Amino acid sequence: MGKVNVCLKRSYITVATLIGIISALLLAITLFGHGVFHEQEEMLTGIIVMYVIAIVTLLLAIIGVFGACKKKKWALISFAVGMILLSLFMFLCEGRGLAMKPQMAEQLKQQYLHMGPLNNTSEEFIDRLEEAQMEFQCCGLDRGYVDWANDIPSSCMCTTESTNPCVAVKDGTHFERIMVYNESCLPYLIEENISAIDIMLGTMLGITLLWVVSVVLCILILCQLNQKEDTPAVVYSPEAKAGNYTTLTEPAEFT
Repeated sequence: MGKVNVCLKRSYITVATLIGIISALLLAITLFGHGVFHEQEEMLTGIIVMYVIAIVTLLLAIIGVFGACKKKKWALISFAVGMILLSLFMFLCEGRGLAMKPQMAEQLKQQYLHMGPLNNTSEEFIDRLEEAQMEFQCCGLDRGYVDWANDIPSSCMCTTESTNPCVAVKDGTHFERIMVYNESCLPYLIEENISAIDIMLGTMLGITLLWVVSVVLCILILCQLNQKEDTPAVVYSPEAKAGNYTTLTEPAEFT
């Protein structure tokens, strides 16, 4: 069994430990998400997949660190094979997620449009919409200020620092002309959700690349372990057998 480079071994243990920490955090997030979305059946499939990925990667990280510390080939091989399979699965999911982004945007649009008039929606959504109106300088959901009928909130009103176009309308409460944002908030809300999906896919890609790095380091360690360790050849000298020695000083003469 060959000798493993110390820097290579430490690098692999560091990366495998980092994978284990990330897996533990993912498992904790999954447990929290399971408690929040336990009543939504459409979320259960994704939660189960996250459970499997978090637990499997955590176990593989432990096995990999054990294999590197104890020089166990079976543990390192198990780590490499498991991480390769998980990496391929993650690349497949990420590619599918990128391909489905237009479909997700259309589904989000239909979901917002089916919420009905704003006066019949939940207070939570109304609060979120008013925050979006102030943040993105927009008004209403799909048809602009018309969605609010005669009850246009103050978050729709333009200010001196407004950069988006405004339009003058009559306030149904005070019967005064006010300036409100002309654009609706639906495109901004969809873009915000798509940006969140992009961040999630980017995070998944970064984690997957970390897995690939760990696989490369693991394979390098296995290659070094498979190398035969060079042992120096023993050379016998005939002069050593003959016992040819010389005295450095003359023996003292006894009187």
